[in-house]
Amino acid sequence: MNDHAIVIGGSVSGLLTARVLADHFHHVTLIERDSYPTQMQFRSGVPQGRHLHVLLMRGLAILRQLFPTIDADFHAAGAVELDLECDAIAYMAQGWLPRKTSLYHTFSSTRPLIDWVLTQRVRALPNVQIMERGEVIDLLSNTGHQRVTGVMVRNRETGSEHVMHADLVVDASGRSSRLPTWLEAMGYGTPQEHVVNSFLGYASRFYAPPSDWNADWKGVTIGAIVPKVPRGGIIFPVEGDQWLVTFGGAARDYPPQDEAGFMAFARGLAHPLIADTLERATPLSPIYSYRRTENRVLQIEQLTRLPSGFVALGDAVCAFNPIYGQGISSAAIAAELLGQHLSTGDRGSAMWSLDFQRSLAKQNAVIWTMATSEDVRYPTTEGGKPSRLDSFNQWYFQRVISIINRDAEAMDTLLRVIHLVDPPTALMKPRILRKAVLSRERPADRSEPPARPA
Repeated sequence: MNDHAIVIGGSVSGLLTARVLADHFHHVTLIERDSYPTQMQFRSGVPQGRHLHVLLMRGLAILRQLFPTIDADFHAAGAVELDLECDAIAYMAQGWLPRKTSLYHTFSSTRPLIDWVLTQRVRALPNVQIMERGEVIDLLSNTGHQRVTGVMVRNRETGSEHVMHADLVVDASGRSSRLPTWLEAMGYGTPQEHVVNSFLGYASRFYAPPSDWNADWKGVTIGAIVPKVPRGGIIFPVEGDQWLVTFGGAARDYPPQDEAGFMAFARGLAHPLIADTLERATPLSPIYSYRRTENRVLQIEQLTRLPSGFVALGDAVCAFNPIYGQGISSAAIAAELLGQHLSTGDRGSAMWSLDFQRSLAKQNAVIWTMATSEDVRYPTTEGGKPSRLDSFNQWYFQRVISIINRDAEAMDTLLRVIHLVDPPTALMKPRILRKAVLSRERPADRSEPPARPA
């Protein structure tokens, strides 16, 4: 074990990184520029925190490995456990998806609940110190800049600055990372940045269910019909017996923040169930909006060299359109990968740092393709046009969607791909491939959603 590791940024990515580093370093310091709340509440450092967050199955599985009591912690905090194929109903291009009891369970909650549970677990680690209101303003390095040796930290309350030395510095500071500036200043060049922007915005609001509510579902999703209907909506239960309702619209079809516009947007979804349901519900909050949703990747793995003692992960390297719910799970995958690399190789070498970034880029590339291949289907998207591979993926994905209503294997495989458990190539199994290619298009079933299985 080395002596000291520093994590820049204390969002989910930083917290999970600190947890992994605690297994490999005597002392870990997590530096967060904001203050953590003393209870479950929103904080300014998580601007998208008022909107729906989904724990995909891959991400939840990693959380369970890092924090063995995480299920009990979520339950105790009030998170709602969901059977994804039974408790939640979904309307897609081909109509309502079938319902059945399944093994695919996750938790539905607000982002503050997730942050609270993870923060308390990390605080409890004896060799992790959390420094709040600290801003990393520069990286420290040796004379030739071959090695990062620590950070310069500014106290955001007093303005004082001080040096912190470390054997490893991990940048998990998110979309606002200064990584390009730091690498350029040390002579490593500026990494190429690639941005794909579908101009998607979303708006969310909390509701109380009707007092006489007796529907047999806990959550409902009305998906966008790309590219004809670029908007979708979700109702999911969260702690406190509340509903969190999130609408998203791509191609600048932004959901409005006023009462009438918000409900008019709901009426424009591909199915009226959410709008009809909200007519009976009681609003509990203002309408919150968020539009910083572009996919962004910083290709630092393509640099010919990197300094030793430094790596970057999370949104600092690759940020995805949040509408697909991949953010927390991709952060968990990156933290897990870092743990694997810390267990092998010479972590003090520059090649170790570059090897990690290249491995992370391969992991991110799969998620990037899943997100951007959907986003580029809108003609107004900037930063990318459908390649031949994108066009084939889009066509084949729609073929798979066309059979999941009547093919359990295809449905289960699709869920595992969406939840990052299996790679997209799992959808190319011969039986699924044959049935998807030969299936005939059927009109969407706009009838009532399927009943809960007995």
